[in-house]
Amino acid sequence: MPSDLEKAMESMIMVFHKYASKEGVSNTLSRKELKDLMENELAGFLKSQKDPATVDKIMKDLDANGDGQVSFEEFVSLVVGLSIACEQCYQMHLKKTGAKK
Repeated sequence: MPSDLEKAMESMIMVFHKYASKEGVSNTLSRKELKDLMENELAGFLKSQKDPATVDKIMKDLDANGDGQVSFEEFVSLVVGLSIACEQCYQMHLKKTGAKK
């Protein structure tokens, strides 16, 4: 039986490929595929951004090799960055509430 972390990794892989397989190259995300993924899977994050060019900026930041596509490896950096930010918010919440870890 897979652990919670193994299930989370499987879920991340499945979500990536769900959107990457919609058009063009099946192992990368185009700008449109990235936008669809973010609108459906990261809607809360996207809504909190006030800049309408958020997806374009994220695409530019993620596309490390400049090929106009986001590979799985490049996508993982988005997930890691957002996870770190969420964990930092969690830690601030714990401090404010005086909760113990």
